[in-house]
Amino acid sequence: MSGAKRKINPWVKRILIGGLLIFIAVAIAVWFIFTEKFTDTSERKAAFTVNAMDILHEFQHSVSLANKKYAEKIITVKGRVFETEAADTTINIKMIDTATDAYIIFAFQQQHLLEAKQLKAGDSVSIKGSCSGGTYSAILETEYITFKRCAINK
Repeated sequence: MSGAKRKINPWVKRILIGGLLIFIAVAIAVWFIFTEKFTDTSERKAAFTVNAMDILHEFQHSVSLANKKYAEKIITVKGRVFETEAADTTINIKMIDTATDAYIIFAFQQQHLLEAKQLKAGDSVSIKGSCSGGTYSAILETEYITFKRCAINK
C-alpha cells in the first residue's frame, strides 16, 4: 500500500480551489484599492461652493447633518488664509474663525504644492478639495474640518 496513490476527498479539493479563488479575488481588490489614482481635483466639478465661515458655522450647528451633506464631495471654499503650515510632503492652508477658533485645514495635491506655497496669511483664496468631514476635538476644544487632495481654484 505504500506505492498506492492516496485520493483526495472531492469536497476537500473543491474547498481548496474555492479558497484559492477567493484569495486571488481579494488580492486583486486590495491591489486596486492601494494603487488607486485620483483625478486632479482642479479638473473636477465642485458639488458646492461655500464661504469658509458659512461652512464652519454649518458644522458647528450640526456636525452630523453637515457631514452627510459635504463629506467625500468636492467642495470649493472661499475665504482668507489665516496661516500656512509645512507638513512632511505637503503644505497645509488654514482658515480660522477667530471668534470660535474653529478651523478648516486644506492638504494639497503634489502637483499643486508650488501654488499653495505662494499663499500668505491674509490672502483671499478659493480652494477646491475633497471634504473629509468635520468633527469636534475635545483636546483642542474646537470644531475643525479637513480637506484632502486640494488645488487652488482659478
